[in-house]
Amino acid sequence: MAQDTLVGSRIRERRVLARQKQADLAKAVGISPSYLNLIEHNKRKIGGKLLMDIAQELAVDMSLLSEGAEANLVAVLRNAAADRPDADPEVDRIDEFAGRFPGWAKVIAQSYESVQKLQHTVETLSDRMSHDPYLATSMHEVLSMVSAIHSTAGILHEDHDIEPEWRARFVRNINEDSLRLSESAQSLVQFLDGGEDPTDQKASPQQEVEQFFEDRRFHFPELEGAGASPDLVVREAEQLKSASAQKQAARLLRQYAHDAKRVPLDPLKQALQVNGLNPAALAKVFEASTATILRRLAVMPADDIGKPLGLVVCDAAGTLLFRKEVRGFGAPKFSAACAKWPLFEALARPMQPLRRVVEVPGRDHEQFECFAISEPVTAPSFDHPPLYHAHMLVVPADVKQENPLEIGTTCRICPRENCRGRHTPSVLAEGI
Repeated sequence: MAQDTLVGSRIRERRVLARQKQADLAKAVGISPSYLNLIEHNKRKIGGKLLMDIAQELAVDMSLLSEGAEANLVAVLRNAAADRPDADPEVDRIDEFAGRFPGWAKVIAQSYESVQKLQHTVETLSDRMSHDPYLATSMHEVLSMVSAIHSTAGILHEDHDIEPEWRARFVRNINEDSLRLSESAQSLVQFLDGGEDPTDQKASPQQEVEQFFEDRRFHFPELEGAGASPDLVVREAEQLKSASAQKQAARLLRQYAHDAKRVPLDPLKQALQVNGLNPAALAKVFEASTATILRRLAVMPADDIGKPLGLVVCDAAGTLLFRKEVRGFGAPKFSAACAKWPLFEALARPMQPLRRVVEVPGRDHEQFECFAISEPVTAPSFDHPPLYHAHMLVVPADVKQENPLEIGTTCRICPRENCRGRHTPSVLAEGI
């Protein structure tokens, strides 16, 4: 039944709430009780002056009778019906049900919304249990301490001939491991019991670090020169409350400072004017690794590059270590990322630069240019294979990629003719 055919049901509902007889209301508005009965059963249409008179007599706004207050309620009921098709709900009578029994309709709608919230909470916590790096580390610490205590206690129990000096050492180890276990367990409990809405929690050190970088827009002018140290920036950051978050942020900022020294911002801006947004060419100009160039481009102010760029970094296991989102290309916090990203393809092809066009499904089907590479983060060894981290720079499709100089033009960095931007760091320094 259409929404505008429920005017009669709303009139009857308001009349009953006002404890007014049908005959009294009919007499007050100048119609017969039988005609009002047909109206209240939605068998006669009503509008204009008669509807206005009835609304005035019932002391309600006329729009409340003509439109009702159940529009949002009906929408929720439709969603509930769509989620339970096995119950075979009478979808074509939802409007009538909401109009005739608004109280029961609200009970069902509120119950459905409560179930949806609980389901969302369970899914979010499940994702955290599976993918949150801090939680995985905490669980590993707890299990390691338990194993160490169990092993040491087993030695003391089974070997009665241990010398007093060694026995004292074992007891001291058990005491120290027990203290660490207690601290790890308390931290884990605080993390899991951080609030009703897990998406709003700031208990995770990873979240504290992400919030810190987002608030600073991933750019730290004080680290671009020889100014403040990364440790000082961390100490002054209000977002970094836990020791683990401060440690993570300090490591990332030390990498930032190292990259800034390797690829200074002003020469990078000038090199972009010559080479365009071409990571391979920029890596040659600065004689730096491609991953360093990707990190530097990602943290450049949007005004210097046209639009914000995104960056995602993962380890060899595919766990996201760093994420700088760009609009339209979101990187998940607590769920698995898309396996088709060039980021993961790069892990299978170490040191091989990849350039791919990625189209994000959705209403606008936005396209992004992605530059990815996997580079070692540990020194090579004959005994152990190197550890690799993969980097992926995400560039919106409307950001200009290339901007080479034409032959015969003067370079914007040095006064030489026909150099076409083939510079070394020393030449860049001369042109500044």
